[in-house]
Amino acid sequence: MKSPSVSVILPTYNESANIVKLIQAVTVNIPAGWEYQIIVVDDNSPDNTLDVVSNTFAGDSRIETILRTEDRGFAKSIRTGIEHASGDRIVVMDSDLTHDPVEISKLLHVSDIYDFVSGSRFCAGGSMVDTSHYLLSMFYNWSLRLLIHTQVQDNLGGYYCARREMLLDLPMDEIFFGYGDYYFRLLHFIQKKGASIVEVPALYLPREEGKSKSNWGKMFISYSVAGIKLKWRIRQLEL
Repeated sequence: MKSPSVSVILPTYNESANIVKLIQAVTVNIPAGWEYQIIVVDDNSPDNTLDVVSNTFAGDSRIETILRTEDRGFAKSIRTGIEHASGDRIVVMDSDLTHDPVEISKLLHVSDIYDFVSGSRFCAGGSMVDTSHYLLSMFYNWSLRLLIHTQVQDNLGGYYCARREMLLDLPMDEIFFGYGDYYFRLLHFIQKKGASIVEVPALYLPREEGKSKSNWGKMFISYSVAGIKLKWRIRQLEL
């Protein structure tokens, strides 16, 4: 009987201070009996993130690296990882240690039943250490849920496990662009497809090292524009 397999996708940009610790933690938290592949997709980080990975894990064929020098961007890096993945399941997580690798075994376990499992800050039991970030995200999620009528509580979390074949069957060009806004587009198209989605509680941690790439003002504007565009698309299809 073939062992289950998972590909863990880690999009990176200037994460040399966190990436080794993250990869080590991911490998420890993959359940026994699972074959795994860890794909680091790097947007040509000037801090040599990819070199750190290649030098530290040289000889380990389970740790793969992809360098992107053109048409860069967070969501596009994730798409590249998905298209490169070979595992039956795909886990996507941030590379700044805000997504706790301890949750991986839970995500994989629940993915035996559901097509898409989202690690959620806002379902019962979920939380976030950074209180101000948590409250801002909660408020914005309420607004987003009203706008696009999603039944998902955490539309911007970005920590999830999915069946690879299901993801590859989605309209990738309509989803994977921009930054964290790709996630609510992904959720929309998964729901539209009729695939099963469940949220499981997850604790989101503060960044340990390095500088956050988040600019709250720009994110608020860009995410709002993306939400309005998605709402317009939904309405056009309903007419």
